[in-house]
Amino acid sequence: MDEASTAGDGQAAAPRRAAGRPRASESAHGSLAVLLNLVRGGVATTRQELEIQSELGRAVVTDRLATLLKLGLIEEGELGPALGGRAPRHVRFRPRMGIILAAVLDHSSLAVGVSDLTGRLLAEHHEAAELAAGPEPVVQRLATLFAWMLEEHGSEGGIWGIGLAVPGAVEKPDGQRLFAPALTAFQNWDGFPFIEQLATLVGAPVWVRSGVQTMTMGELKSGSGIGLTDMIFVKLGRSISAGVISEGALHRGAQGAAGLIGYTFTEGGTLETVAGSEALAREARQAAESDRSPYLASVLARSGEVTVTDAGHGAQLGDPFCIDLLGRCGRAVGEILAPLANLLNPSLIVLGGSVAETGDILLAAVREAVYRQSHPVVTRDLRIVRSQMGGSAGLVGAAQVVAEALFDAKFLQGWITLGSPREHPEFKDFLARAALDTGTRPAKPRPPGGTLA
Repeated sequence: MDEASTAGDGQAAAPRRAAGRPRASESAHGSLAVLLNLVRGGVATTRQELEIQSELGRAVVTDRLATLLKLGLIEEGELGPALGGRAPRHVRFRPRMGIILAAVLDHSSLAVGVSDLTGRLLAEHHEAAELAAGPEPVVQRLATLFAWMLEEHGSEGGIWGIGLAVPGAVEKPDGQRLFAPALTAFQNWDGFPFIEQLATLVGAPVWVRSGVQTMTMGELKSGSGIGLTDMIFVKLGRSISAGVISEGALHRGAQGAAGLIGYTFTEGGTLETVAGSEALAREARQAAESDRSPYLASVLARSGEVTVTDAGHGAQLGDPFCIDLLGRCGRAVGEILAPLANLLNPSLIVLGGSVAETGDILLAAVREAVYRQSHPVVTRDLRIVRSQMGGSAGLVGAAQVVAEALFDAKFLQGWITLGSPREHPEFKDFLARAALDTGTRPAKPRPPGGTLA
């Protein structure tokens, strides 16, 4: 039923709004957010382009640009070519107005990085860490490393957000944007308010994703996936999981657990028990102890242990057992990926993680299985490659997650006139509750040297 037919007796029907053009009284928050994102994305960089793209009037655009300049979110750039009149002045986004901090937690290591507001990584640091020892030293160490990053690469606007990648699935929030999910991937972490403490210590909102999802975003934005809209990233390590980019967006699933392919059954068990790094290392050690692999036997005698990396070296040197082991692993992975390729029709599959780094034998086996079991149209232009980003992928992706969240239209409207997302009312409320619940006070920076015990 339209608006005119609902008008009461004796009352004139409300005039219809002109199609496509916002009311002149539209909120400053909304129009500021629209214009900033047009400039930030490079869609429109002159006043005339902004008027056309936003469908806002000249006076509104002029006023909002003045506000964005005053807030320091944009700056004036060079003059464009004159087309029958005055040369237009370009405006551009200021990516160093604030910084984004990123962290990747894994079972035996952590990494931190700092990026500008476009998600471009400026610096990174990696170190060993025993995360199973408990969450308290980890959150304190992160706060220390973040303080060091801020000192080395600070900006006038300070920290605007933190991206955190953790092992395992991270459930979606229940209608909230700033939330503190339980981190269940590590023993002894249940019930510890890790996100609340980190947000309070650093004073910035935190967005959490699974490690494979941030690696997927990193590969999309800075790796082999640049310019693509449909791809799959597969992490082959202690655990096996996949990240999916569909039509340019990260697919997280109903609960945020999309991509847990390691739990899929294949010949011999689940994919993780057949092709995970621990399973491969265990089989390699057994081969070394039984002398089925002369190369691995020499490694065991020399170092006292055998890893999946050693199996990769053995395969490259022609050791028959290592070649067979990685070939079987690649075929198992490829047989699980083939149905995904048929379902999603990606243009790219990227393999990352310690198992993927073992060499070309595994990569060739994955390709052979996927190409053999997928539809010819699906594989016609499909590339399957090994990631070249290493440990940087997760950090880049975590920063990208924050950049997208900060400038999401709805969230942006909540802080844009306040100058910083730290002033967002939703975050201020969260921070107040977190400080009260945890009793956390700002951490005192410590020297960055040293690792977690």
